[in-house]
Amino acid sequence: MIRLPGTGTLSAPDRRALTLLTDLARLIPVADAAADVVTIELTDRPPRFESLRDWRAGRWGIATGDGVVHIARATLGVLAGIVDATRERQTAARDRFGRVPSAENALGAEAVEREPLVSQAAAAFRTAVVGAAGRRPVRLAVPWPDGRRWAVAITHDLDVVAWWPAFAALRVAELMRKGAWSRAARAAAAALGTIGRSPVHRGIATLLEAERTRAVHSTWFMLCGTPTWRTFLAGDLTYRPEAAGTRRVLADVLQDGHGLGLHGSFTTVAASEVFGEQRARLAALAGREVRGVRQHFLRFDLERTPRAMRAAGFRYDSTAGFADRNGFRLGVCDVLPSWDAEGQGNPLAEVPFAWMDRALSKYRDVEDPMAWVADALELASAARAVDGLWVGVWHPNLIPPLGFPDAPAAYTRLLDGLSVGHPFVGTLDELVRWRDARARLRIGRVAPDGRVELEGESTVPLEEPVR
Repeated sequence: MIRLPGTGTLSAPDRRALTLLTDLARLIPVADAAADVVTIELTDRPPRFESLRDWRAGRWGIATGDGVVHIARATLGVLAGIVDATRERQTAARDRFGRVPSAENALGAEAVEREPLVSQAAAAFRTAVVGAAGRRPVRLAVPWPDGRRWAVAITHDLDVVAWWPAFAALRVAELMRKGAWSRAARAAAAALGTIGRSPVHRGIATLLEAERTRAVHSTWFMLCGTPTWRTFLAGDLTYRPEAAGTRRVLADVLQDGHGLGLHGSFTTVAASEVFGEQRARLAALAGREVRGVRQHFLRFDLERTPRAMRAAGFRYDSTAGFADRNGFRLGVCDVLPSWDAEGQGNPLAEVPFAWMDRALSKYRDVEDPMAWVADALELASAARAVDGLWVGVWHPNLIPPLGFPDAPAAYTRLLDGLSVGHPFVGTLDELVRWRDARARLRIGRVAPDGRVELEGESTVPLEEPVR
């Protein structure tokens, strides 16, 4: 429980950054002017730090007093710059897919992207408030549903359903270019052995069974435009949503209670009307509302795409992640509000992902799936350390006939490894709903004995911090 500075004393950027930091720290603002709680004060004396590592070592310019926590305004500016991708907005550099290169990211430029620095700053803020409280009452929001200390979301981008032999041939050629002759031979043999059958559906069935036996509900992002030869050759739209094979996958996914989102095609990047058409088309096929989206190939315009998503009616996006490395692109392992270029908040939530299989096999030449798992679990440990959310991307086409002979076994190893620490494992829809409720928590009154009254009704419980 904290008392924030009056809104009249804060600039709009400072207020936005402080609100985000408070939310990530699970601290709850108090409206009761008479309550004896920790007060937050901003200081204009800027710390002299040259790098993000220096800011972290200097505890983000956060100082503790008796019943008060001081935060440098410069701290808020640094954290907001990371979350808002300010450095990326200022560069004209683009890769061959029109994406901002990872080296232009604030964390990627300093090689600290494997640490959730903003979430770590929020944890330091929370620790400072607990330390400043003394005998004053403190309540925190419980981090995740069912009282879990951290959370996991498994997601799948469905890129391949039809024309699987073409994708198998491309993958074998990729392995041969890398000199991975043994894997290429095994992949080719697996592909030849399944001609006339449906290895894609068999692979998806195996994946779903692994999740079913572990009570894992994942989130599936599906393409929902009309493919042409041009989109197929570009690697964009590769299957018809209404085709029997696609309907079969969709039915299996929904039957097991998994989440569903749109995998936005290349033309959706700044076109809300195309977003809207594809969203409505997928919703009609699924018979349910489609609330989430992730861009195919992670093609994303920082200024225009969030606005187009919002105009199309999406509730959340999960595109913020690296294509060619793994890490926390926005410095956050949590759900956070999306902001447009002018810093105006919108109802679109961002759920950044921290890990993706093809970031290693395609861009880093790491072909051992067990090495992918080790990389994923290392980032999961970083999220767990700050009571955060780890989001990963596993492509369901990672099967032996399509060139990934060891991937299915690695996926079960990943699921088992992620269960350490007993996280809440849920769909992105579930996690976004929880975070919406958590962010709205407000305390109206604090009684002399420390009991609190919440403003409105809440399904998110409170907890006392360990002193």
